Amino acid sequence: MINMDFSQRVVIETAQKDWVDSPMPGVKRKPLAREDAERGHATSIVRYEPGASFRAHDHPQGEEILVLEGVFSDETGDYHAGTYFRNPEGFRHAPFSKEGCVILVKLHQFQEDDRAHVVIDTHTATFQPGQGNLQVLPLHQHGSEQVALVHWPAGERFQEHAHFAGEEIYVISGELKDELGSYPAGTWIRSPHLSKHFPYTEEETLIWVKVGHLPL
Repeated sequence: MINMDFSQRVVIETAQKDWVDSPMPGVKRKPLAREDAERGHATSIVRYEPGASFRAHDHPQGEEILVLEGVFSDETGDYHAGTYFRNPEGFRHAPFSKEGCVILVKLHQFQEDDRAHVVIDTHTATFQPGQGNLQVLPLHQHGSEQVALVHWPAGERFQEHAHFAGEEIYVISGELKDELGSYPAGTWIRSPHLSKHFPYTEEETLIWVKVGHLPL
């Protein structure tokens, strides 16, 4: 198991981690949290080399993906960098990438009654005003779980706040900061239930964030 104690805060600069081979040639991973080698709860950065493919498979308790680089494809279409999608339990596909891609992928983490199939091109979707000068693009909500992209302008400061049922962040671009450290692009942060922080930015920053989904 890797980082499966949800009471602990985890910070990983993924650019500093080595790629690990997957069972399929040309597909490599950087595991961030993993319950078992090839099944169960998993959060990873995955890279498809040009022409790589994965065998057809199902997704018990769903699959959540944010395409970070390149074009990720399956039988349903081609998904360019910036695409966010959720494939619920019962969805089956054989993914591949003609030109290569890098994705953030979360497996086996849907709530039992969450059956929504979601596909959003975040480059064309409209951000909404958030607190202060933040701009927010909601991606999904189910029960207490909320997922969004948040654009931080340079010099923005947010009030100290607690995370009921935790918070998970991936820094897409720029650098997020708080009283505990600095988090450059490519950093993954998982903060436990009722953890607190006072985030801010000194440069323009874009993050993917999920709240309300971790064990109490």
